[in-house]
Parts: sequence; structure tokens; C-alpha cells
Amino acid sequence: MYVCGMTPKDKPHIGHARVFVMADTLRRYIEHRGQAVRHVQNFTDIDDKIIERARQQSRDPIELSKENSDHYFTVMDLLNVSHAHVFPRVTDHIEEIKSCISDLIERNYAYQTSEGVYFEVGQWDRYGSLSGRTSDDVMPGARVEIDPEKRNPRDFALWKRHKKGEVFWDSTWGPGRPGWHIECSSMIHAHLGTSIDIHAGGSDLIFPHHENEQAQAEAGFGTSPFVHHWFHVGVLRIGGEKMGHSMGNFITLENLFNEFSPSAIRLYLLSTHYRAPVDFTEGSLPQASAGFDRLQGALRAKHSDSNPNPTKDTELRDICKITKKNFYEAMDADLNTAAAIGCLFDLARSINRLASSCSETSVTQSKTDLLGLTSILGIKIDDHTSPSGEIKPYIDLLLELRSTLRDEKNWALADQIRDSLLDLRVIIEDDSEGTTWRMG
Repeated sequence: MYVCGMTPKDKPHIGHARVFVMADTLRRYIEHRGQAVRHVQNFTDIDDKIIERARQQSRDPIELSKENSDHYFTVMDLLNVSHAHVFPRVTDHIEEIKSCISDLIERNYAYQTSEGVYFEVGQWDRYGSLSGRTSDDVMPGARVEIDPEKRNPRDFALWKRHKKGEVFWDSTWGPGRPGWHIECSSMIHAHLGTSIDIHAGGSDLIFPHHENEQAQAEAGFGTSPFVHHWFHVGVLRIGGEKMGHSMGNFITLENLFNEFSPSAIRLYLLSTHYRAPVDFTEGSLPQASAGFDRLQGALRAKHSDSNPNPTKDTELRDICKITKKNFYEAMDADLNTAAAIGCLFDLARSINRLASSCSETSVTQSKTDLLGLTSILGIKIDDHTSPSGEIKPYIDLLLELRSTLRDEKNWALADQIRDSLLDLRVIIEDDSEGTTWRMG
């Protein structure tokens, strides 16, 4: 399983999280069903946009990429996203990329100009089979390199000759750096071989990225299909437009964690079918938080202390069986997490309704079933534990210090305290009445 990872020109936002939470849930479910998964997820740590962002900030692009890549792990760990087995970076795979480009040239699928090396789309008759784009409508959405020596406007860059001030590597085609698409197929080849079972990524990558990946991989590796199953996650939109670093309309996870628990955010991200686009609104996360509290509340339901009703025990046990059956049917039906979460809410309502009439054994088992099903989705509904008395004074002291720093407008150090506490799963919430905190 290969997942198209971040191009880390900025910190991860909730749009990134939707893709990675969905891919993580797919992996969790496959593993739960007894299949072993080899999971590879890349960091595109050098590209045009990173170079431009670094130039704007007068920073080294590799350094900028590493900082934002490191932050990925901070926020995704809080969202309970499993680590891939391998996280390849483009800058660590330049030799493998150059080897794949050489193979394409040797097979007559690529050619060189004074500006770099291009894949010749006209040589690959299956081009467009993934996206459905024809030769007439294939250009919209593509990153089109301007080069008068290109044989066809559709041809895309495999290697770009370097421009003054840019990062570059030496090659037989001159100093330069890889094109966007060859990076992923080369890293897949290096870590998973010439053909893979699952390739995941945002639906916005179907064209041109995945279309180009597929063409160059099948042409260069001589293997078809390159991917057996594409797993495309619908984009998260805000104000009707795709949320993204390039658009400048993104909301970082770091900021959201100041108001909402990671578990509630994960619940929100799984509450819509993975293929569907999602419109993020002001009320999205408060609604998810309320839903999360309902699931959490079912774990506090009390059983009968005196006269449990055997009929109610039977009813609750039957509901648990039906819930599990419906949950698995939903997940087996193209990973329908929205329907699966509906099953969890049905079970939580039944526990709350019946617990006071049921025995301790049946109530405990129903809660165990609820916990088991939520864990398949990677949602933790038992993680809101209170810190011990020994820890609380230290957190309070740090927050007092943070408040003083904010009064002095020392925002950098105040944010450092917040980020360090976030790493320890301490969620800070600021409002007009002051600052409160809780464990996330």
C-alpha cells in the first residue's frame, strides 16, 4: 500500500488529515481482517512550490521541508494515525529516480531537450485510462512546462534542468532535479516493486499526478497493472474551494487542537464516505465533538445494582450482535465509515437506554463491543483520563508562565509551551474568560 504523502511547504492542515486518516482506517481494517499490510508513504520534500515558499521566507528549502515533515508526526500521532513502515523522501532517492528515467529513455518513452527530460505521452496509447481525459481535454489541471522543444504540450517533465539559485543534482542530462510524477513511481519501485495492491491519495491527484504515475510506471517497468486498486479520497473544501497550502485557505491541525480533541476530529473526518468531497464549516467540529461525547457517555452508563431484567439483558446482547453484523457489512461495502459510525451511535443509544435494567455482565460486554468497534476505526473513546495530582500543578504552572509571556507579547515562547504540552496530549483552550486545559 502506497500513500501519496505531504509536500511539506507548510504545517499539516485538516485537509491533509482527511486523506491520512482515511488511508490509516483502510489499513487498520485490512489488518483487522487478517491481511498483512506493507505501508509506504512519501514526503515530496523538494518541488517548485517548496522552493518558492522557501524563497519567500529566505530559508533553505530542504530545511523548511524537514521542519514541516517533523510536524506531521506531532499532529498525526495525536490523531492516532499509524506510522507507515517506510517514509521515503525524494531527496534520498535521487539515484533511483535517475535510474527510472534512464529506463524510460532506453525504451523510447522519454526524450531529452535543453530544458530537461520529458515523458512522451503520444508513445503510450493507454494514457488517460485512469482519469478519462482524452487528448482534447487533457491539459486543464496539469502543470505545463514551457519548453519550445517539447514534442507535444501534454508531455510532462521527468527531469528539470536547474535554474540559478535552485537545489540541483548532477545527471547525464545536466544538473537539475526530478519532475513531480517520477518521484512517486520511483519510490514505489524502490520499496514495493513494479506493481502494488493499493495506491491512496486525494481525488485531486487523479489527474495529472496519478495518470502520469501510471503511464510512466507501466511503460518503464513493463508491468500492468501498476496499481490494482486506487483509493481516492474526496477533497475537503472550505468556502466552496479545496483547502490547500497553495490557496492559503487552510486551517492547521495545530490550531484546531486548541479547541477540539483529536478523537473528535478523527470522528468528524470518518463521518463521510471517503469518496465524497466534504465542506468544512464553522459548525462541523462542534457537532462532531457532541457526537464524540455521546459515544464517551455510553461508557459511563450504570448497570442494575439489584434486579436486572433478563429480557433486557437478551435485548442488549441481540443489539450488540446486530450492531457488529451491520458494522462489518458497512466496512465491507467500500469502506463505508459513515454507515459504520451510525452503527456505533445506535449501540451507544441502546446502552444508555437499557443499562439500568441489565446485569453488570451484559452491560460490560456491550461496552467492550463498543470499544472494540471504535478501535477498528482508530477512534479512542476511553482516552479522556484525568492527570494525576502530581502532574496537574506543573501544567498549571506552565500555563501561568504562558499567560505571562502572552501579556509580554512573547508569542514565540508562549507558542513553544503550547506546542510542547500538545505533544504530551494536553489540549489548551483560550477564550474570553481565560485559559483551560484538558487531556486529549
